[in-house]
This record gives sequence, C-alpha cells and structure tokens, in this order.
Amino acid sequence: MSFRPANQLARLLQSSPVRVVLTLLLAWAAAALCVRLKTPLPWMIGPLLASSVLSMLGGPTASWTPLRNVGQWVIGCALGLYFTPQVVALVAGLWWAIALNIVWALVLGLALGAWLYRIHHGAGPLHIAGLSRVTTYFAAPVGAASEMTMMGERHGAQTDLVASAHSLRVLLVTLIVPFGFQWAGLHGLDDSLPGARVVQLPGLALLAVLTGIGCWVMLKLERTNPWFIGALTVSLLLTACGVTLSAIPQAMSNVAQLLIGISLGVRFTPGFVHMAPRWLGSVALATVGMIGLCAGFAWLLAQFTQLHWATLLLGTSPGGITEMSITAKVLQLGVPVVTAFHVTRLAAVLLLVEPLFRWLYQRRLGLQSSPAAE
Repeated sequence: MSFRPANQLARLLQSSPVRVVLTLLLAWAAAALCVRLKTPLPWMIGPLLASSVLSMLGGPTASWTPLRNVGQWVIGCALGLYFTPQVVALVAGLWWAIALNIVWALVLGLALGAWLYRIHHGAGPLHIAGLSRVTTYFAAPVGAASEMTMMGERHGAQTDLVASAHSLRVLLVTLIVPFGFQWAGLHGLDDSLPGARVVQLPGLALLAVLTGIGCWVMLKLERTNPWFIGALTVSLLLTACGVTLSAIPQAMSNVAQLLIGISLGVRFTPGFVHMAPRWLGSVALATVGMIGLCAGFAWLLAQFTQLHWATLLLGTSPGGITEMSITAKVLQLGVPVVTAFHVTRLAAVLLLVEPLFRWLYQRRLGLQSSPAAE
C-alpha cells in the first residue's frame, strides 16, 4: 500500500499529455536560462539541449506533432516576409551559386557515404556487423533526414543507423554553427528586413488563413515539410508581389523556435546512447569535417559575390532547413539567401538521391529493393 502513490505518479508521468506539458515547462525554463546567459538562439537551443539530455536519460519527454507543425508554420510565415521584390531579384541573380550548392551537397553526401562504408565495413576495430553500402549511402545525404530514412528502408538499409546519423548531424550543426558565430562576432552582418514590420491583427489573421491553405495544399500533395514549405511559399509569394499583411509577433517566433527545439531533442532516446558508439563517433567527426569543408566552399563563393561568407556558410552547411533559416533570422545573416539555398537543395536531394543510388550502386552491385518498395 505504501507504494501506491509512487506507482500512481509513475503512471501519471507516462501519460502522453502530462509528458508534453512537462516537456514544454522544461523547455521554457531552459530557454529562459539561455536568454539570461545570452547564448545564441536561446529559444531553440535551450529547449533542444534540455529535451535531448532528459530524453537520453530516460526522462518523461514528448513532442506533440500538432505543436511541432504549428512551429514550422509560424517560422515559414516569418521567413517568407523577407522576400521583397528587391530581395527576389538579388536571389535570382545568385542562380549559379545555388546550382553549385546543389552539386556541392550531392558530392559531399556521396563522399561521406563512401567514407563511412570504407572505415566500418572492412575487418578491424571499427567494423560494424551487417553494415551495407545501402545504409551508408542513405545515411550521408545532406538534408531530408526523415525522407532518407524512408528511402533507405525501401532499399533494405539499417534504418536505425540511417536515422541516428541524420539526427546527430543536425544536432551538431545546430549547436556548433551558432555558438561558433557568436564566439567570432559574426552576427548582424545583413541589413535585409522583412517586408512587413508592424503587427496588424486583421492582417495577421488573414496571413494565417492564406498560409494555412498553403500548408493544406502541400499536405494533399504529400510534399516534404508541408507545414514549413506551404507557409513559406504563400508568405513568399505575397511579399514578392508587394502585399504586406502583417509582421509576425516576436513572441510567436520565440514559441515556434521552442517547439522546433523540442521536436529535435526528443529524438535522442536512451537507445540512441547505446547505439554503435563507433558509428556515432564517425558521424560526429565527419560532421565537424563537413562544417569545415563548407566554410571553405562558402569562402570561395564569397569571392565571386557581394555576400559575406558567414551567410553562405549557413546556406551551404549540412544542417536542416528550418534550423539554419532560424539561425540566419536570429543572427541577421541573409535570411532570404540562406532559405533559398536550403529549399532548392532540399528539392534536389529529394529528386536526385534515389536515382543516383540506382545508377551508382544498385545495378553495379546487384542490389535489390526490399519487397516494401515494390
């Protein structure tokens, strides 16, 4: 009988609504602490770190999908407001740099996949039993983490390794790049401002309705990141046409970052900690190397543009589209350029990675897709 309150508390903590609320409270406290400590991106990095650490310790964390979708919706709206007619003309003039970035991302992914296979497939202390070329190939592309996991599953990859590689890469980039920029004083280098700078409640309501329709269309079309891409597309088109309905309140943007931080953090379960430490170590090392290579590539691009290399690093970095766009927004580092680089890269990766796999490996090695792919 004396254990009944403890058992009841344990059952209560396992309740999904309670876990969601507890996670939100934890995230808010972590964000407030990061604001006080003046860390970069406090409203995303604080919740991300707090929820990931507690999740790996087996704590009662949870991310409610509708809240994550709302966060992506708000961020998509906010980023689209930067695409004024003048900015659209600027981005259009960078078509060659955007095309080079796509090629760079594909080459970087192919190189990473080949390296992971080389060091972990053969005999030796780093050997991982059962590791296949399919697994390393789909674990390596830059961008579209969830889609790469699903593609890998269709072709028989070890999906736990694929998912963990993408999750760890996004986490490390989201932490390393903002902290590195703050340490180096790289912020506030871009003077672009959103087309709408005043919050107007009627306009904000109309913007929510129109972007909501855009999200619904993307959902019906089964596009990737529908809540982000749908809101971004409508907000961008309105701003590019000179229609300014309303700015996004800063409080809404902060809450959206908090929700996205939670959605990233809860991916790191206790099982993640025990998963093939050699694999995770290699992915971490490769991620740091990729950031360095992208910094060099960004510096080269900067020599032929009028953009700062820090902006181009955000645009070419191996991070997620939402996280890097938020970083650009908060640090004032070329939001439209970074967003355009990542959106086009995401589209190219989704369109080209699977055909490249068939051309490079499936026929040559005689690999067959799993029955689920048929």
